[in-house]
Parts: sequence; C-alpha cells; structure tokens
Amino acid sequence: MRNASEHEPGALPRPKGQPGPVTEIRWEEAGEQRSALWRSESGWAPPRRVVIADDKLTADVAYRLAKSGTGMLWRGDFLGARQLLQALGRRIDRGRRPADKDLTAAFRRARSEALTRAQLLGLVLIPLDADYTVPLRRAPDVRLACTETYGPAEGPSVTSLRELIGVIGAHEWRTKGVPVPALGDRIHPHYGVFSPIRGEYLELVRSAPLPADSLAFDIGVGTGVLAAILARRGVNRVVGTDQDPRALACARENIERLGLGDRVDIVQADLFPPGRAPLVVCNPPWIPATAVTSTDFAVYDPDSRMLRGFLAGLADHLEPAGEGWLIISDIAELLGLRSRAELLGIIEDAGLEVVDRLDTRPTHARASDASDPLHAARSAEVTSLWRLRARSAEA
Repeated sequence: MRNASEHEPGALPRPKGQPGPVTEIRWEEAGEQRSALWRSESGWAPPRRVVIADDKLTADVAYRLAKSGTGMLWRGDFLGARQLLQALGRRIDRGRRPADKDLTAAFRRARSEALTRAQLLGLVLIPLDADYTVPLRRAPDVRLACTETYGPAEGPSVTSLRELIGVIGAHEWRTKGVPVPALGDRIHPHYGVFSPIRGEYLELVRSAPLPADSLAFDIGVGTGVLAAILARRGVNRVVGTDQDPRALACARENIERLGLGDRVDIVQADLFPPGRAPLVVCNPPWIPATAVTSTDFAVYDPDSRMLRGFLAGLADHLEPAGEGWLIISDIAELLGLRSRAELLGIIEDAGLEVVDRLDTRPTHARASDASDPLHAARSAEVTSLWRLRARSAEA
C-alpha cells in the first residue's frame, strides 16, 4: 500500500472511534482569501490547492485536476456535481487492469485501487453553511443527516461530495432501518457502524444450540444485532461491549427501539466486561489488513488484533462448561492473508478447543458478481460459527 504524498488529499484514515483534529481548508475566491472548517470522517487532510468549479467544468478537466491533487469547490448545481462525480469515477475505473489470478495479489491491488479511487473522488468538494444547509441549486436538505454524523454545527464548513453522499445514505438507513430476518425486525445502523446486511452469519447465531440462557457477552456489539438475537432467543441478560462511541449509541438506540432494554446492557469496554458468562460471542472484522477508507473499519482487523485479543482473553471470561462463539468467514484464508493452520494455532495457544463448527455460504450480491476482481474468493467463501471452550487441565 502506498504512502500519502504531497499530491494526495491526505493520509490513511484515523483509527475507528477516534475523532479527527479540527482543521481548516483555505482557498481564494473572487480575489479574497477564504477559509472554513474541513470535515473528513476518514481523517484525510484538506487539499493544499483548491479551485472554484461549476457546471462548466468538464469531466476530463476534473480528472486532470484530481490527479494533480487539486480540490474542486463546487458552486454550480448540486445534481451537476453528482453527475460529475459519476463521470470522474468512470474515468478512474478505465485505468484498472484485468484481475490477477493470484488472489493475494488481486486483493492487494484492489485495496490500493480503492484508496486511489477514494482520494481522487474525494476532491469534489461541497460547501456547508453554518447550519449544514448546502448553498447550491437543487441541493437536498442534509441538516439532520449532517448533525447525526458530525454533531452540532460549528460554523461554515466544507466536505467532499463523496463523503456527503455517504452521510445522506447513512441517514436513510438510520431512518428506515435494515430488515433482519433472523431477528424478525429491523436494525437501524448509524454512520460508521457496520450494517447487518449480510444475513447468513445472523442465522448461525439464531440457530446454534445455547449452552445456557442465563447470561451472554456480545464482544464488539456494533449495531446491537447479535445481542438482540440472543435476547429474543431467551437469554435472560446480555452484556454488549464496544469502544466506539458511535457503536455504543447505535446499539443502545436499537435495543430500546426493540423493547429489550430490560435484558440487554450496553457498556463501553476494551473487549470483555468484568466477570464470566456461560456464553461469549464475538464477530470480529474478518480480514487481517489495514483499513483504507472510512467504511472499512468494521471489515478490516490489522494483524488480526481483535481476533487475537478475543481468543486470548476468552478462557478467563467463560464459566465452567461455557462456550465462546467466534463468527468469522474464511475469506482471509482464500485471499492468502491468514491460513487455517494459523487460526487453529491461535485457538490452541489461547487454551481453547473446538467443540463444533457451523458453516453457511454467502447469499450477498457480490458473491455472484463475476466482474468483481475477488470473485473467485467471494464465490467460495464459507462463514462459520466456531463453538469453543476452555481446555481442561487434564487435556
């Protein structure tokens, strides 16, 4: 993965849950020096050079400006900016080479291309007034969506159109919710919290045999979907943990919306809460690699840190005869990023043994998309619920 250079809008995204520094973006307009707050949920720095752009800007010129690291602050029609972004994306995608047969090489190149694409598209910039109004023709009302993501407005600001589209989409998901058949209800994700749109692993949690119904820990609670499924299955008390303030707020809101507040507690913790439980569940990020965009944090786990932390601490937080459920797919194995032997070695080194493994195949759209450079891995992927327990002293 390449490092950010002076021609790129910024470095890699900040770690999940950590707010970025308040920075300013500066530009010249109508002969005056101007500035505003810079908003980037990926933690990228503002572009060093900014030009004013409107509907007269062609996609070819925009592409050349983006390649030079120049930000384009939009003053034209809002829908025109969206059309430009689409045209710019098509020009970026033309440079992609055919997929590598080596899946590890294909994955690494796909991540590099995703970073480049995100950075180039992130150079189409949108102004926001002090109340988050977009002062452009045919602009939608994004005030509530921005408040949900950024918090109370602090004055005029600028963000990328690409990010603003994500903020709008997150607001729509948060408002409408995502249907979860395994729950028989909807979950309402917040911006930056992984949405449970893949249902196969949820079905595993809904159907796996419960070792007990008294207490369960849900490590890395996210939206609260697993905690809610366990409570709906009859577990008397569930404690969900997370470090990300957005995830904690999201889980609490979902649990209250579902009427499960008397059975599910959401607490801030680094992995485990105090004590032991007969069931401890964790669905860590599945791919041991560094996140490159703000939407990657729930999918990528650098050096398998969360996976290793969960397994290393699991035995100390299980009651006698208790089980730990590890929900993870073999996509990392198929991509050559972590072997099955390595995973089994981590489990053994943690003093754990495998009781059983429940498997399912993916049903999401990308698994059948032959144009995806990682199609060979996605189509063969298996998601598993590993039932683990602490090894006895005699073993």
